[in-house]
Amino acid sequence: MNAEFCEEEIKEFQRLIGRNVARLRQERGMSQLELSLAIGNKSVSLVAGAEAGYNNIRFNTEHLYKISKVLGVEVGEFFTKTPYSLASASVRAKIG
Repeated sequence: MNAEFCEEEIKEFQRLIGRNVARLRQERGMSQLELSLAIGNKSVSLVAGAEAGYNNIRFNTEHLYKISKVLGVEVGEFFTKTPYSLASASVRAKIG
């Protein structure tokens, strides 16, 4: 079986993960820097970049595992489509 993969679908999947990490982090009152330090990064660039979908910065499986432990969620929650994760950036900013 030879499946076709659309580059835009892959990018949207990565954005979904980033938005969900951001939502779950914010729900717990945690800053990007606090999350970064908790998963062993010395800078906020990975978390900020992956949450924003900036410049092909994305979380890998090790990051997601660590983030799930820090936030106290199942890894699968990062892949769930929610109204927040599906909203545009301007709508998400209004939601908080």
